Amino acid sequence: MTNVLANWEVRVKIYGMQHVGFTVPNLEEAVRFFEVIFGAVTCLETGKVEADDAFMLRRLGVPSGRRIENIKVLRVGNGTNLEIFQYSGETGEEEPLKRNSQTGGFHLAFEVDDCERAAERLRAAGVDLLEGPTLVESGAMAGLTWLYLKAPWGQFLEIVSMPGPLGYESAGGPRQWSPVSGS
Repeated sequence: MTNVLANWEVRVKIYGMQHVGFTVPNLEEAVRFFEVIFGAVTCLETGKVEADDAFMLRRLGVPSGRRIENIKVLRVGNGTNLEIFQYSGETGEEEPLKRNSQTGGFHLAFEVDDCERAAERLRAAGVDLLEGPTLVESGAMAGLTWLYLKAPWGQFLEIVSMPGPLGYESAGGPRQWSPVSGS
């Protein structure tokens, strides 16, 4: 792959990440979770997508017999939208979600004002929290407080707070985008 990348000269102008798309077993449960816990707002809903097997395979990489039952796009604060799918047609038992340590494993992180206070509210609401919050005290991420949690369908999520510059910024590194500052 490195040799291929060395010969690439075209660069696409990117404005930012528009959405993250993922599939859940129960769309209504997922939407309700994001509405109640994070104040999400549904921007659009497609309903059932009418497409044949060839379209699903060529355009979405989905095997035959699978169909999109519904898609909802949610806006969660100031940042990337969530495009949430519910499919039908999967056969056999559901495979478990990939762990963060596995290739293809991922999490979604949401910035909050105060990770400690947010954790208290999530805990009181019965959300499945992992241990923490954790304040990073040294190194590149010094000043970051973070906590992992799990959505009802098992997806890892994270809340983070950064009341000031992170450790790496003192060395002059480029700032990460933040939904709090909008820059």
